[in-house]
Amino acid sequence: MYMMETKAEAFVSKHQLIKKHTTVIVGVSGGPDSVALLHFLLQRKATYHLKLIAVSVDHQLRGDESVADIEYVQQLCEKWNVPFEARQIDVTTYKKTHKIGTQLAARTLRYKVFEEMMLQYEADYLALGHHGDDQIETMLMGMMRTTTLQGLKGIPYRRVFAKGEIVRPLLAVTKAEIEAYCVAHHINPRIDPSNAEIDYTRNELRLQVVPILQKKNHLLHKTVQQLSETIQEDEQYLLDQASKLIGDAVELMDRALHATIAINRLLQHPVSLQRRVFRLTLNYLYKLGVPENISYTHEQIFLQLLRENTSNKVIHFPEKLLVEKSYDVIQLYFLQEKVDDKPYHGLIQQVPSRVVLPNQDVLIVRKTDHVEAINRRADFFIYPEAALRFPLHIRHRKNGDRMAYEGLQGSKKLKDIFIDDKVPRKKRNDTYVITDNQDDILWLVGMRKKAIEPNSHGPYVLFEYVKSDIKGES
Repeated sequence: MYMMETKAEAFVSKHQLIKKHTTVIVGVSGGPDSVALLHFLLQRKATYHLKLIAVSVDHQLRGDESVADIEYVQQLCEKWNVPFEARQIDVTTYKKTHKIGTQLAARTLRYKVFEEMMLQYEADYLALGHHGDDQIETMLMGMMRTTTLQGLKGIPYRRVFAKGEIVRPLLAVTKAEIEAYCVAHHINPRIDPSNAEIDYTRNELRLQVVPILQKKNHLLHKTVQQLSETIQEDEQYLLDQASKLIGDAVELMDRALHATIAINRLLQHPVSLQRRVFRLTLNYLYKLGVPENISYTHEQIFLQLLRENTSNKVIHFPEKLLVEKSYDVIQLYFLQEKVDDKPYHGLIQQVPSRVVLPNQDVLIVRKTDHVEAINRRADFFIYPEAALRFPLHIRHRKNGDRMAYEGLQGSKKLKDIFIDDKVPRKKRNDTYVITDNQDDILWLVGMRKKAIEPNSHGPYVLFEYVKSDIKGES
């Protein structure tokens, strides 16, 4: 058995990367790495009872050369009797549309093809030809660009993908060992000439930096792979702990893309978990992926916001994400483009009535004979019908609003009530009041109620505020 086979076999066995009686999609570009991987798996097809399908993706970036790559892989698969699928992707249009770099656009579209193939063939694995030298390059690039363990994880030997997993059986072997394997098996792979250019950072590291390091340590790929696995294991443990913490310290509202973090609860835990709660919250909010310009600086801003002695502060993050500290919570939500900036104002003409509000909450108005027990609930308000001056109004608050309520001598500005109750700024603008036809505030919904006169009597009108289930989904 050749050196590459021995190392790859041991690596697959150690991590149990590929189980028997499974279907494997193999990403094959025509280069040495992917062709050697396909051949390696083909030698184990009978023993493992594998179903193999080779998939090639033409990025349409190298003209006739990329077409020739596809033809080469197709001929190889015919020779080896392996089912073959080829797809073309339009990288140029995609990168212009989404305003991203060529490499990111190519990777995104390539993995979309792989996902389609995985689903089409109900595959268990997508096998890719990343090797030990790739791992060294990736770790070095991480050291240059990141300040977190997440950025130093390197290439995972397995991860969840589509309805199966991505596996990388060659991470334990070097590029030189792969090339020697190809020579030994009389395989003549295609060579991408762009790999010899140093326009890209990865190529520069591959050609100029990694060889120097490997001279100092010929087992560098093994050392780096072990480091990558250790970091991945440690990081996964911390993320698991942070996920549990999110259930206790963070309230997530899916449809609204809104997160509320309880500051005091989060501060009870180590900074390492605080960082990861922040990152997981961003992953939840940025549905299409956390922007590349979210950096270590944003993380530091968040951690400082947790600790600094300030009641209200708003920080603008990329793509119109607002991070707002309001007393004992930090809220993260996206700035909404308002079609109509006018505050809501509705009428209640009669009893019974039902009013659907702009936020999909509902106000139900009906008569009742039950007074005291119900009136203690925050989402109910009861008032004598004879004392009401119709039509009643339900509206957003406005500047200068004051009200008199139970237990208060005189009246107080709503602004001061919000400050007393430590109501976040965003929630203040979403709060409703119910007034009579003389603009006398009867109910600051969910917070304060106008007192009922001691000599008042029924019949009574019951106002019930019902929150929409849509906003509460998580």
